Amino acid sequence: MAAARIHFQSNVLIFMIIFLLIPLRNLAIAIAATKSSNSGRGTGGLSIDLIHRDSPNSPLYKPHETPFERYNNNIFLRTLSRLNTLNMSPATYFYPNNVVQSNVSTANGEYVMKFSIGTPPLLDIYGIVDTGSDLMWVQCLPCVQCYKQVKPIYNPASSSSYKELSCQSEQCHLLDTVSCSSQQLCNYTYGYADSSLTKGVLATERITFGNSNNFFDNVVFGCGHNNTGVFNENEMGLVGLGRTRLSLASQILSQLGANKFSYCLVPFHTDSSITSKMYFGNGSEVSGGGVVSTSLVSKEDKTYYFVTLEGISVGNLSNSSKLIPYYNSSGAISKGNMFIDTGAPPTLLPKDFYNRLEEQVRNAIKLTPYQDPRLGSQLCYKTQSMAGIAPILTAHFDGGAKVPLIHTSTFIPPPVEGVFCFAMQPIDGDVGIFGNFAQSDLFIGYDFDSQMVSFKPTDCTKQ
Repeated sequence: MAAARIHFQSNVLIFMIIFLLIPLRNLAIAIAATKSSNSGRGTGGLSIDLIHRDSPNSPLYKPHETPFERYNNNIFLRTLSRLNTLNMSPATYFYPNNVVQSNVSTANGEYVMKFSIGTPPLLDIYGIVDTGSDLMWVQCLPCVQCYKQVKPIYNPASSSSYKELSCQSEQCHLLDTVSCSSQQLCNYTYGYADSSLTKGVLATERITFGNSNNFFDNVVFGCGHNNTGVFNENEMGLVGLGRTRLSLASQILSQLGANKFSYCLVPFHTDSSITSKMYFGNGSEVSGGGVVSTSLVSKEDKTYYFVTLEGISVGNLSNSSKLIPYYNSSGAISKGNMFIDTGAPPTLLPKDFYNRLEEQVRNAIKLTPYQDPRLGSQLCYKTQSMAGIAPILTAHFDGGAKVPLIHTSTFIPPPVEGVFCFAMQPIDGDVGIFGNFAQSDLFIGYDFDSQMVSFKPTDCTKQ
């Protein structure tokens, strides 16, 4: 799989190196409050704080760590692997023992969800949250081969609610890459495009959020006994929040009785003591004035939250703005041409579309672009702020949903004093990613029943 990383231009690599140093992409999730019944069922919901990774309240906080040391946590490699999935057909995902996985994507370490596992709650787990994959897994004893983990490794033998799934169970068939052990247990292999891999047994367990009264029983997860690849010592597993029945989001929502969740991400430059929010179940609706919605698109890959982006306009819509249409290589606008992903910081666009967009952005900014060898060929400007300088960009989604992207979402400061760079990048292929820089200060909600995603411009620091 290492060869899969050869398709990137040097300027894309430089951009990703720079932006992966920015603190927003490293957040930890901790439960702030809950409104569920004591079993997690009924008409209640969950409210979750997204805590900045570098906040003293985060378990990942390292006061002496520099931005460049944060880069060395291998986050860069995970982001590259997520980009690779855009240009690979399902048949190109090869793993050891000829295992093929079509609906996988890497977790970039941007969010770490805190929850407890087992009965009684054995220990706190900090798992990478990934909307681009489905399986939740944790490192489990006995570890045949595990990456280094600072906190204790989960021991299923100490939990009264742990139950391994048989090959004949319905849950075993929620995942494609499973096999049957000699004991008729459901063994799984789940791989990521950066060559990271987890292997173990599919099982069910009690998952607890916050206090012991807020738990969910029989949650399917992977008990990983063999886990290798791009993970750091603070990451105890991965939490898939994709669209299939296997994801933690789907499993929680089925018990809450409300098929919806939402989140509101504060801009990356926000003080780390101010948290973002994530909501599951009732109370997570995005409503009120200013809400726009677009349809989720079903494609062969069932994991991703695909939407249709018709184009991006440059300039205030009330004045004369220039709409740049999102044509594919055939000159048409494809359905499901982009997926919304909190696990990728920049927005990634097909090369031709990006080039046309960047040209209009350059024309709208009355400054000379700033050149710096460290920044490659990125569109950057040397200024103390982009307020009043950067044009408003508006993402035009199918169904008439127009989503404004303000300067804090579209121009991000790299670790170069007084410089801002365009937070979008070109890629090969026709499918793009709507990254989390663009999602900041938007209240975004997903409704599985209506198959819609909604957006509302919001000051997320006040949620």
